[in-house]
Amino acid sequence: MNHIPFSSLLAQVASIARDAGEAILAIYGEDFEVQRKDDHSPLTAADLAAQRVIAAGLATLDPVLPVISEEARAAPWSQRSEWPRYWLVDPLDGTREFVKRNGEFTVNIALVEQHQPVLGVVLAPVTGELYAAARGQGAWMQVQPGAAWQRIGTRALAQPAAVAGSRSHGGAGTALLQQLIGDDYAAVPLGSSLKFCLLARGAADVYLRRGATSEWDTAAAQSVLEEAGGAVLDLAGEPLRYNRGESLLNPEFLAVGDASVDWKARLLAADLDAA
Repeated sequence: MNHIPFSSLLAQVASIARDAGEAILAIYGEDFEVQRKDDHSPLTAADLAAQRVIAAGLATLDPVLPVISEEARAAPWSQRSEWPRYWLVDPLDGTREFVKRNGEFTVNIALVEQHQPVLGVVLAPVTGELYAAARGQGAWMQVQPGAAWQRIGTRALAQPAAVAGSRSHGGAGTALLQQLIGDDYAAVPLGSSLKFCLLARGAADVYLRRGATSEWDTAAAQSVLEEAGGAVLDLAGEPLRYNRGESLLNPEFLAVGDASVDWKARLLAADLDAA
């Protein structure tokens, strides 16, 4: 058995993500029905199957913590405001990519403490790539089940920079990117939280998200990126935080690989209204 270079808790969560990935792939290979949620986003049996696997897995851990998940009704803010620690889960991030069958979807599981993601696991079920990180333990990648864990890290800001972007949500933010990194950059379209992982392993430099995302879309991958040496910042240059109030929507944000750059100064100097 390969040596596991991090805590048993992170290893257990990684195993739960693998189990959820198997449940997703069992449905991915078949004909499946696509429903629409109230916000018109797609929902499939794979989202729900992964939700059941993850909920059952997290319930076996000690201590048992509350869970916020895309596919389960969130507790009201009056309860959530009292939570010092909880799990934040997206059982299938990138359902649009799942429906397109392009493989660019993930399982995301994060542990949040005092508004910060302190542990994160991101699995790409189709490729088998699993990213895992915990505060002070580094960021790691396993290319397939049973393979050795490889430590990953971000790179210095490249010239020209490689910009990861959404495959399904268009190219909003071009003007702001030009203010932050200049006109000369290469776009790398990719689905789901894999964009953060691309930065974490030093294969891209920046991911700017204008428009809505939910907290479960970003927390696990933020943990991975931060432990790899990067950062996820709101457009005021402050680290993205969680469980901040009634809404579970994130502010717009910038994910970066090279945290030595003064991104806060660049953001504060930018004309966000014009961008």
